[in-house]
Amino acid sequence: MTTILVVDDEYLIADILGYALEDEGYMVVKASNGQKGLEVLERERPALIITDFMMPVMDGLEFAKAVRALPAVSHLPIILISGAQAHLGMERSDLFDAVLVKPFNIERILATVRDLLVAN
Repeated sequence: MTTILVVDDEYLIADILGYALEDEGYMVVKASNGQKGLEVLERERPALIITDFMMPVMDGLEFAKAVRALPAVSHLPIILISGAQAHLGMERSDLFDAVLVKPFNIERILATVRDLLVAN
């Protein structure tokens, strides 16, 4: 079963994403900020990461930089889902494989996940 890591400090959004992804047959692991996301990466081997931008402790940009610096997981596709900061993610194609704007369309997220998993 393909595992996806969802990193978002808004539990409702993480739960909505989690339920939608699980309905599509994915296993979902969650973290409430980038630092916790890195901890999850140490014990889980997700095939893809979905992250928010604005989070406490470590934001999505710092988290993506940290992931790209880790050889074992640097290849993982990362989707950024953000509101006001989406434009910052769009400028960083070296970090994010896709950037989706909040409020998001769940069908678009699922299609993006499928596309990135097939490409990798």
